[in-house]
Amino acid sequence: MNYPVNDQTLTMTSREIAEVTGKEHKNVKRDIENMLKELYEDALTFERIYIDSMNRKQTEYVLDKEHTECLVTGYSAMLRMKVIKRMHELEEKTRVPQTLPEALRLAADLAEQKAELENKLAIAGPKADFVDQYVNATGLMGFREVTKILKVKENYLRLFLIDHGIVYRLAGKMTPYSQHIDAGRFEVKTGEAGNGHAFAQAKFTPKGVEWLAGLLARENIKAA
Repeated sequence: MNYPVNDQTLTMTSREIAEVTGKEHKNVKRDIENMLKELYEDALTFERIYIDSMNRKQTEYVLDKEHTECLVTGYSAMLRMKVIKRMHELEEKTRVPQTLPEALRLAADLAEQKAELENKLAIAGPKADFVDQYVNATGLMGFREVTKILKVKENYLRLFLIDHGIVYRLAGKMTPYSQHIDAGRFEVKTGEAGNGHAFAQAKFTPKGVEWLAGLLARENIKAA
């Protein structure tokens, strides 16, 4: 199928590349650092913090399609093919239909996914009460409030937000990436504390909570 790609940037992380190629993450990071050095580019621009399975802060690199392709040109043909196939899988997720038959096929697929989701929510019973709660929310909400509304554990949601490139840690606080603020999913409140220090606090908007609930629901379907 020939689909035009939408405006969502296609990326792969150094962890994903390591997983696909079977290389150690530290070695993939070293390869990326060497590549960026040769390109005279700042590695910090591509760096992102995540929390590993032992709740430790670690760093990874997030590469766009061009930098990913540049990186794997130095790998063996077999490893290049593995990364290319994975990139194609990711690319398919960012594509939209171009012709009427393709649009109808997509609509049918979405209808099936919706029916499956509704079935899972119906089975969940009382646990699905959060749907009404976040739809009816009218004010800005903090992280803990959102975990209660969506009925998820704090640590799970924290890792989910970081792993999906929604927030990053800055001075010990979760800070949303600018594209999610621009999309109206967060608002950042700034002010000055009593001791004269400036502070910034990110809050979820109702739109952001609803969007996040959709992401979590799709993740649950994939995991089922």
